[in-house]
Amino acid sequence: MHSAARAYQTVATKTSSPRELEADLLLRAASRLQAIQQEWETGKATLNDALLFNRKLWSIFLTSATSDTNPLPRDIRQNVANLGIFVMNQTVSVMANPQPEGLKTLININRELAAGLRGG
Repeated sequence: MHSAARAYQTVATKTSSPRELEADLLLRAASRLQAIQQEWETGKATLNDALLFNRKLWSIFLTSATSDTNPLPRDIRQNVANLGIFVMNQTVSVMANPQPEGLKTLININRELAAGLRGG
């Protein structure tokens, strides 16, 4: 099983709502990326794994946002899909030119969305 899906399952058993689950996973991805950013020389060896985890998580969000069965209003689903596409493009950009400052945007997006999901 993929690490993002496994993490999703693990956190699902510990949280009370899908929103909490999504927020927890976004924060987990942001924490991994930030740890790499802060300890770049030693952490960059795990960069691709952390980016893959984040990309898989956002793939799940994209799939859900574009599903016809998603109960969210169309404009919210469109915003999530647009944000997901931006995250995917930013990820490719970081992979093509690995620099610690390139992670800042991904970290911020994950944290801001997690805060929104938690109502903060």
